[in-house]
Amino acid sequence: MLELGCGKGEYTVGLARHDKAKNYIGVDVKGARIWSGAKAIQEEGLGNAAFLRGEIEMIKQFFAPDEVSEIWITFPDPQMRKVNKRLTGTRFIDMYRHVLKADGCIHLKTDSPFLYTYTRAMIELNGLEIVAETNDLYASDNRERLGVPNIQTYYEQQWLSRGLTIKYICFRLGNKPLQEPNIEIEPDSYRSFGRHNNTQHTH
Repeated sequence: MLELGCGKGEYTVGLARHDKAKNYIGVDVKGARIWSGAKAIQEEGLGNAAFLRGEIEMIKQFFAPDEVSEIWITFPDPQMRKVNKRLTGTRFIDMYRHVLKADGCIHLKTDSPFLYTYTRAMIELNGLEIVAETNDLYASDNRERLGVPNIQTYYEQQWLSRGLTIKYICFRLGNKPLQEPNIEIEPDSYRSFGRHNNTQHTH
């Protein structure tokens, strides 16, 4: 199982604690980000977690075909102006296909209405299979019903405390050529906490 753009590795470590029968690898380009996660797995002796420093664009060089069972993308920058950098964009989806098993899933958790709307439109346009989804993960018993682990990173807790809803979607990729949705999406209207440090930035 991979977490792409894992930042400090909180979610990778949380997944490894949650299910010790599976192996989890967090991938991020900046070693300073993943240091705290790597330290945590060393101190706790979590033998089913690891971190890989590298560009997500190199994923085909890191993993063999069909080696990956699931991919988690947790609170990525929505990249509202640059679709080619969007981790649920068709450019990256094509990369994931090279390593993900045919029945493998991609999980997206995001605070961004923009990214959720975009990803939903991309899935619908390309006829991809939605396994589970909700636009409010913590409403009622949604999290338990969908089987999403009860793992909240520091910034997820901050977003929830501000009244933001967490969106979740799990989908399979298929093997058809992909098209980019050509739709207008309203930009996010709020300032987000930084995803990998203690500063704030605008989506």
